[in-house]
Amino acid sequence: MRIFASSLLLVSVLAFFIPIEAFAAEDPRVIELRQQIEALERQASQYKSNIADERSKADSLRKEISLLSTQIQSIENQLALTGKKIERTTFEIRGVEGTIGEKETSISRKKESIGRLVFALDQHDQENMLELLIKSSSMSDFLRQEQYAESVAGELLNVIEELKHEKAVLEGSRQELKVKEKELEQLSAEQLNTKLSLGSAKSGKNTLLTRTKGQEAEYQKMLKEIEKRQAEFFADLIELEQKVIAGGFYNVRVQAQSVPPKGTKIFQPPYPKGEYVITQGFGMTSYARRGAYGGKPHSGVDLVAGHGTPVRSIGDGVIIASGLKNPGWGNWIAVKHPNDLVSVYGHLSSVVGFGQGAAVQAGTVVGFEGSTGNSTGSHLHLSLYKEFFTYTNESNGMLYFNYLQGTINALDYM
Repeated sequence: MRIFASSLLLVSVLAFFIPIEAFAAEDPRVIELRQQIEALERQASQYKSNIADERSKADSLRKEISLLSTQIQSIENQLALTGKKIERTTFEIRGVEGTIGEKETSISRKKESIGRLVFALDQHDQENMLELLIKSSSMSDFLRQEQYAESVAGELLNVIEELKHEKAVLEGSRQELKVKEKELEQLSAEQLNTKLSLGSAKSGKNTLLTRTKGQEAEYQKMLKEIEKRQAEFFADLIELEQKVIAGGFYNVRVQAQSVPPKGTKIFQPPYPKGEYVITQGFGMTSYARRGAYGGKPHSGVDLVAGHGTPVRSIGDGVIIASGLKNPGWGNWIAVKHPNDLVSVYGHLSSVVGFGQGAAVQAGTVVGFEGSTGNSTGSHLHLSLYKEFFTYTNESNGMLYFNYLQGTINALDYM
């Protein structure tokens, strides 16, 4: 009995000091996948740098086609990267599941050991001191039996402590498993959206070539048509917005009681540092002065990281509204932050399917960069509002949000 319990003690102590991640980390396949992921991430970073450089110079058909080709390569790289991450996470989940199985088996054995030790003590306790003396052949035999009983009691306490440790490790493994399963779920969703972005980018390139017939003059003509439609849309939008404000026809309205001083860094960029460029700032930009927004300033900031790049919430908050295929903003989503400032992300190729009221954290992927709506190329339009509202455009039944009213420069707070 004592040998059995001592063996269990040794197994327990070793298991307790081995990190939970060790089972997955020591798997050669996981190490290989980690190395492949690191190589793909370096490649992805290079693609994004190239896209950022090309986007700022894409003022001709040749450059736009080159940019789209680079974006397609970047998305394919991102798809491969996500696939490797899914594969690695799957292996890690199997490792954690194996750890859980081992701990459950160990706990079951310890419970059996405790049962046997308790039974031995119970048998000893049922015999009183006089009975033991009478049964013992000598005093030394009696003392040995007493020492054995004390040893069993001490071993019982040890095994109980080991059991507590085992249960704590088991609970840690179960929590880790939940995290890994959530990560796998998010990666699968990202993979699906990246596939959609790839199809969209390829379609966009083919459509551009078809519409322009590969001619620079046709491309410049197409750009002018887009800009004209854009100016008309925003002129109508501003007029409609004034009617909504006058009549109070709001669906959702959020107004911050105060705005932090400029330069207060309360938000993070929607893309990783160094992986995007700003192609248009806030306010009366040179593009806005050409009449692109119905004579009004640019209400946000345009950032480019590459078609299909995950767009992340700039801060903690909740989803308060989203829309699809809006004539101006394409696919968009709005996040209300704890200070009642609202960030809006427009022109997305796709939106992550959050329901209204869903909580997000800074860095949560809310969509993927695209060129939906009135857009002359793939980018993210990021707006920040101290007063935000949505309303229904009765002419098409779509959900709109205010364009200029209540906007502030997001760059002042990132």
